[in-house]
Amino acid sequence: MYIPENILKKVNEWLTPTFDTATQEEIQKMMTSSPKELEESFYKNLEFGTGGMRGIMGVGTNRINKYTLGKNTQGLSNYLKQAFPNEQLKVVIAYDCRHNSDTLAKVVADVFSANGIKVYLFEELRPTPELSFALKHLNCHAGIVLTASHNPPEYNGYKVYWQDGGQLVPPQDEEIIQVIENLAYDEIKFEANENLIEYIGAEVDEAFFNSTIENASFNTPAASKENLKIVYTSLHGTSIKAIPPVLAKAGYTNVNIVKEQEAPDGNFPTVKSPNPEEPEALTMALALAEKTNADIVIGTDPDSDRLGVAVRNSEGKMTLLNGNQTMVIMTAFLLEQWKRQNRFKGNEFIGSTIVSTPMMLELASAYGVECKVGLTGFKWIAKFIKDFPNQKFIGGGEESFGYMVGDAVRDKDAVAATLLVCEVAAQAKAAGSTLYQELLNLYVDHGFYKEYLISLTKKGIEGANEIKQMMIDLRENPLKEINGQRVICIEDYENSTARNLISNETETLLIPKSNVLIYYLEDGTKICARPSGTEPKIKFYFSVNEPLDSLENFNKVEADLDQKIKNIVAEMQLN
Repeated sequence: MYIPENILKKVNEWLTPTFDTATQEEIQKMMTSSPKELEESFYKNLEFGTGGMRGIMGVGTNRINKYTLGKNTQGLSNYLKQAFPNEQLKVVIAYDCRHNSDTLAKVVADVFSANGIKVYLFEELRPTPELSFALKHLNCHAGIVLTASHNPPEYNGYKVYWQDGGQLVPPQDEEIIQVIENLAYDEIKFEANENLIEYIGAEVDEAFFNSTIENASFNTPAASKENLKIVYTSLHGTSIKAIPPVLAKAGYTNVNIVKEQEAPDGNFPTVKSPNPEEPEALTMALALAEKTNADIVIGTDPDSDRLGVAVRNSEGKMTLLNGNQTMVIMTAFLLEQWKRQNRFKGNEFIGSTIVSTPMMLELASAYGVECKVGLTGFKWIAKFIKDFPNQKFIGGGEESFGYMVGDAVRDKDAVAATLLVCEVAAQAKAAGSTLYQELLNLYVDHGFYKEYLISLTKKGIEGANEIKQMMIDLRENPLKEINGQRVICIEDYENSTARNLISNETETLLIPKSNVLIYYLEDGTKICARPSGTEPKIKFYFSVNEPLDSLENFNKVEADLDQKIKNIVAEMQLN
């Protein structure tokens, strides 16, 4: 059996006494029976992407295991000591419902404590946004959450948060990665100092719940809250620990939980994918909504940072909203509430991302606030808060079903977003409207923006090469015309250039480099191509728009926009 030399070198290292017997035995078994799996497990080191590090659990440098996470944690420990000399270092650790999350979280805690760092470890699984909150609440220097968000059951992951409560961003991420890369596995300190590990739970929960209610409540009368019929599912994830108590404490008593999906379970037995972006994931919740005549359905992903929302449309049928639509609804509501409360001082901003709906810019303009637009991932929105301390963050989101209300949590937060969307729905119902009707009114006021996402999965080494080639083709042989519309500008975030194809002028993009391409067409259409930073996927984002002069023309304009998207997808051969 032939094993490439670069892989063999890594394999031989993992067959030394630095690694436990079970690991060595598993590698030897793969060498004889699964050479392809061996190659996949060792051909590279796991990398930090847009949402930290995620990977399949197993042995090897390209897998999530005790040693890859131990090395990360040892490197982070070394870096913390450099960054905060002569301070008693403190970190907080949370984990989700995935297989091995609890044991891997303890490994991470052990390594930190072995390095003399005080550790707060949640006693049980908790939502990711609570980790971000706890970091600042406990005055820690860093935080870790063990999660793979909505990835399949065989995955786990490791997300690093910094002192401000946001995820790692440049230049710290690169500096930490460099420290980790320079480490040898035998330098990892696995022997815990149990005196430095403190288990936390109810006290932090209470503070988190209260903070959420303070940030996401807007004077909705008690009767209106009680009148809103809610169906909620945690999709076997962590939000069950926070959303029911927060809704109850906020006064929402009419909540039906999908019982079959209530218990945390890393196998996610009732869904193909525990991702509220996938309509199929909310099938059981929608069925319960019909049974109970609910006004709104809310489902969250396993680590409770994303939420999917369904509401009744103009015909009274349950309709799934996409991430752009929920983001627009919540942002418009927040802006209106701030206006009514005379809270605008002239230094406010909302946040969005380059792949999200341009309608966020229209909302910002209408209310006279700034819309800061960053790369994909909430770490960039959190970075805006840190980089502009004299400005006030109202709220912000991205198309992938994430939203953040205020700055108490510095990551997408399905707990606060759930409460906020219930506030919108309850107030709309009390006024004789619906959440869907409010969305249509926004289209009349600001233009009808319609978005669509195509996500192509390309697994393994071959898949990675295929994705790479697709991006090369789009860069080196750019499309000049799509669906009869000229391409007027191409933004290339890898090269930091925005090229106007009409004037042939080039501007420099000030946003950090990233492997993203955006085409702008003369009719206002926006097409974005981006390889995922955490999954073996390449994503294409489409945004089209037209004015909507009245609600009566909604169906006609929507049909026009749908056809436009179909034409573009067909022409780009993505269907």
